[in-house]
Amino acid sequence: MAVLDWVLNSDPAIRWQALRDLAGAPADAVAAERARVTTDGWGARLLALQGEDGQWDGGACFPARWGETADGQSGEEAGQPWTSTLPTLQLLLDFGIDPHDDRVRRAVGQVHEHCHWEHAGQPFFDGEVEACINGRTVALGVYFGQDVEGVVARLLGEQLDDGGWNCWTEFGSVRSSFASTICVLEGLLAHERATGGSAESIAARRRGEEYLLERSLFRRKSTGEVVDPAWLRFSFPTRWHYDVLRGLEYFRAAGDPPDKRVDEAVRLLESRRQPDGTWPLENTHPGKVHFALEDGDGRPSRWNTLRALRVLDWYR
Repeated sequence: MAVLDWVLNSDPAIRWQALRDLAGAPADAVAAERARVTTDGWGARLLALQGEDGQWDGGACFPARWGETADGQSGEEAGQPWTSTLPTLQLLLDFGIDPHDDRVRRAVGQVHEHCHWEHAGQPFFDGEVEACINGRTVALGVYFGQDVEGVVARLLGEQLDDGGWNCWTEFGSVRSSFASTICVLEGLLAHERATGGSAESIAARRRGEEYLLERSLFRRKSTGEVVDPAWLRFSFPTRWHYDVLRGLEYFRAAGDPPDKRVDEAVRLLESRRQPDGTWPLENTHPGKVHFALEDGDGRPSRWNTLRALRVLDWYR
């Protein structure tokens, strides 16, 4: 209960999800707290930062002035910036902001009308060329009521023989990427929930799940070695990156009974729990942000604790 109280002592974006997923609060109390995401705290702050051009920080995936930092670092040294339209909308989705609120609808309408991808000038909700971007575009489009059927069709046509996806497919890659695959799976799941999906999209999503499950969510299928030690440390926001907690959260959201092949990943998750019952923030992805959501790596994380606890509730 002390951990739950600590999680609840936070921004409405966390509070409403903890009330729903951990506290079993009445639906009206959950709805009232969720409504505050648009008017108070982080969600309201992000909405207020939208530019007159309908974008955040002047770009779809990259800010208009990418590379300019206060301390003189290059863009590469400072990390990828996270203040443009794509990562900002992803945060609003993560916050669970009400997509039917008039302020949100107006904001998304501005994106629809004015935001275009840097790659070739495509309208934002028409998608780009990289699977990791298009998977997130599908999730965002479904959440905010936009037509992303064309992006879904493209993703279905780009699934690789091993069951996953890779952003480098256009350059000849035939081996899937965990990061690209999790982004696409989240998008296809959201699309399926909203529309019922198609036989083809459901089959593709199941094949993508098998790609992760065959690898226990973090191991090489060929050798059993850990693919990337960074995946064993949990971040929030995850951005386009993969880690074990993100993989587990996907399977929790999908709602199927836990497959035995996630057992090792769950044991890893449990091992990261601190003596006080919280989970720390461990792997913040560097780059310019609108504002901080946590106290920094190594400190207790309300986001990771919320996410870990609901994964364990599903697993048990």
